[in-house]
Amino acid sequence: MESPVLVDIEVEHEDWLDVLPEAPHLIQTAIEATFAHLETSQQADIVVLLTDDAEMKDLNKQYRQKNAPTNVLSFPAPKIAGVTDIAHLGDMALGLETCVREAKEQNKTLANHVTHLSIHGALHLLGYDHMVEAEAQEMEDLERAVLKSLNIADPYLTDET
Repeated sequence: MESPVLVDIEVEHEDWLDVLPEAPHLIQTAIEATFAHLETSQQADIVVLLTDDAEMKDLNKQYRQKNAPTNVLSFPAPKIAGVTDIAHLGDMALGLETCVREAKEQNKTLANHVTHLSIHGALHLLGYDHMVEAEAQEMEDLERAVLKSLNIADPYLTDET
């Protein structure tokens, strides 16, 4: 079965491909696995920007009023009534230096961390959030389930096996 999601990965910061050459494949796989787990069948597209911390800091400041880089940002697209063809779900951005630093700090492989963040970002684009405890728990449970389907350990445990 063909995936209902089209993923357009824009590599703005070429160091991504030096540090993690398989990043586009990992991100594509993570997003497709998220859609499969949720049994989402409506055709949709997502644009993913692979950038650096300087750009992430600018985006975070502009859209979230936080003057610091972050690992992943999601920008859900506005819903357009009556659109039944391929819908643009939104955009996602991943910051290289923060992802690399966090993976080291958390004793995780960069590949597994980027996969987790891609699932996290895709869930945001699908309407999930973690602003209150119940929502956070639901989102984390979904992340764990999708990661498990990809044979990746629970990222919320202290040590990755």
